[in-house]
Amino acid sequence: MKDLMMEQSIQLFAQKGFKETSIQDIVNELNVTKGTFYYYFKSKQELLMDIHLQYIERLIENQETILADKTTSYPEKLHSIIFKLVHDIEKEGLRAKVFFREMRHLSEEHLEQIIPKRDRFKENVQEIIEKGIEAGQFRSDLPSDIVTLGILGMTNWSYFWFQPDGEKSDREVAAIFYKMLVKGIQSQ
Repeated sequence: MKDLMMEQSIQLFAQKGFKETSIQDIVNELNVTKGTFYYYFKSKQELLMDIHLQYIERLIENQETILADKTTSYPEKLHSIIFKLVHDIEKEGLRAKVFFREMRHLSEEHLEQIIPKRDRFKENVQEIIEKGIEAGQFRSDLPSDIVTLGILGMTNWSYFWFQPDGEKSDREVAAIFYKMLVKGIQSQ
């Protein structure tokens, strides 16, 4: 029931927004009582926190699997992470939307749990860039922190416009992002 409640809440938060969705809306959709809600969550805020934690922890787990692969180059690792981020939007578009859009509604206490995890994800991407520079696989004249923020800005914002059933697949969008990053947009 807890997972079902989270999934229904994600639907409602994505549709109406966190603030506009009441606990009553959630329980009405599931045809359960508020008591059922409070059995699993102390508050709507805690529910939002659980949604955020699940999302970012799964992203980090997938990212660290990519990082641990000793058989791939840094450009391949970067491509895999870009693909994973875009693919995740196809697979879990509403969850991504809630994660990025509704984070502003988390309390300071909850943000203290989420922000270090988001930072860890960013630091892992930056590490790929820095190690790729050291290995001569990426340009050394661009600051790794700004490159990292550019990558995350590009991929994270795609939750807003990417349509999984649109003209380009997740794999194609990731390949375009990767080519823009690694090869630039200047014609040769």
